[in-house]
Amino acid sequence: MSEARRIVESGYDSVAERYLEWSARIADDPRSRFLGELTGRLGDGARVLDLGCGAGVPSTAALAGRHDVLGVDLSAAQLDLARRNVPGARFERGDMTALSFPDGSFAAVTAFYSVLHVPREDHGALFARIAAWLRPGGWFLAALGCSEANGVEAGWLGAPMFFSSHAPAENRRLLATAGFTLEVDELVTMREPEGPATFHWVLGRR
Repeated sequence: MSEARRIVESGYDSVAERYLEWSARIADDPRSRFLGELTGRLGDGARVLDLGCGAGVPSTAALAGRHDVLGVDLSAAQLDLARRNVPGARFERGDMTALSFPDGSFAAVTAFYSVLHVPREDHGALFARIAAWLRPGGWFLAALGCSEANGVEAGWLGAPMFFSSHAPAENRRLLATAGFTLEVDELVTMREPEGPATFHWVLGRR
C-alpha cells in the first residue's frame, strides 16, 4: 500500500462521522446542479460508478434514486455509513486506481472531491481507465482539485490527509488525452466552514 493511500484510508476512517457533520455545513456546494446535468443525460436504471463515495450522502443517495449505483471507497468506516444511508446502492471497498471492470461496464462514472486524494502523477492513467469502463457515449462527472496541492495536510479535521491536484489547464489536457470531450468545464467556489474553496467541475463524454 502506498503511503498516500494509507494516509487517506486511515484519515477518513478516523474522521468519518466528523466529516459528515462538517460537509453538511458547506454553503453553495454545487453538487446538486451538476448532478442534474448528469442525470438529465441518463436513462432510468443506468449503471453508475461513484468513486470515493464516502458516507453516501448526498451524491450516491441522489443517484441511487433512479440508477443502479456501485459506490467505491477506501475507508471502511465511510462505507459502514454509506450502507446505512443508502440501502438502495451497492458498495465495495477499494482503491480507485486499482479497480478492474470490463470495458463498457457503466453509463456514467462520478468522482466528487475524491480524485484530489490520488497522487497527481496517477491522474492521467486513472482518467484513461475510467474512459475504458464507460460505454461509448458514457459520461464522467468530477469535482477535481485545481490548486496544484501535492502533499499531506497535518491537521485536516483532526487527522492527516493527503491532497494532490493539477491546475485546470492540466486537468483539461489529461482528460482530452484520455478521450473525453468536456461539455461542462467550470471553476466553482463554495464556502467550507473554514473559508472559500474552489474546485474544477467537469462533465466529459467518452
